[in-house]
Amino acid sequence: MNILAVDTSTPQVTAGIVRVAPGGEVETLAAQLHLDARAHNEVLVPLIQQALADATLAPADLDAVVVGCGPGPFTGLRVGMATAASFADALGVACHGICSLDALAAGVSEELVVTDARRREVYFAAYRDGERVFGPAVAKPADVLGLIQQELPGFEPATVRGSLDHAELVAPGKGTQALPQPENMARVAGFVDGTQEAQPGPLVPLYLRRPDAAIPKSMR
Repeated sequence: MNILAVDTSTPQVTAGIVRVAPGGEVETLAAQLHLDARAHNEVLVPLIQQALADATLAPADLDAVVVGCGPGPFTGLRVGMATAASFADALGVACHGICSLDALAAGVSEELVVTDARRREVYFAAYRDGERVFGPAVAKPADVLGLIQQELPGFEPATVRGSLDHAELVAPGKGTQALPQPENMARVAGFVDGTQEAQPGPLVPLYLRRPDAAIPKSMR
């Protein structure tokens, strides 16, 4: 089966085509990755079209759509989720929402995933053996480990994946750069056996806080 994977939760706009074989093998047929935090709306549809062309597929060849639901910025998430839902609706296929941070986890014993939340904060989640055990949440980098250890005493991440600059602020020396990849998104959505039995996750944006932009008081 062929899956369109879309994520706009980070400065990287991700659009890719993944094929899941009957035996469960997951293969990325094409991936278009564009790094620009302010161009999500302009580049996403062209990236999807280019990914389909690179995979020599037509939209009608898609069997499902997977989209990252954040956490992330208001505008970026809205663009990605609306576009993914529109594609799925037009094609008559399911649209599966996932937590974008889950697609960045590497599956090691204990790890953190962090991304830029702006305002000198990070979005973060904690994982054990690939399973999320805390979050997603938002906080200042210096507060992240303390918040997790309040609920998970003794939690000590072996690595901190995601935005390298912000990972180093959370746990110096443990940071690893990681960005959403189509193959990982398909796995998180449950497409591991080559069937369409994966239940679509809810299309609920994980904003975690109010948008950065606000209506001026004079216009309220």
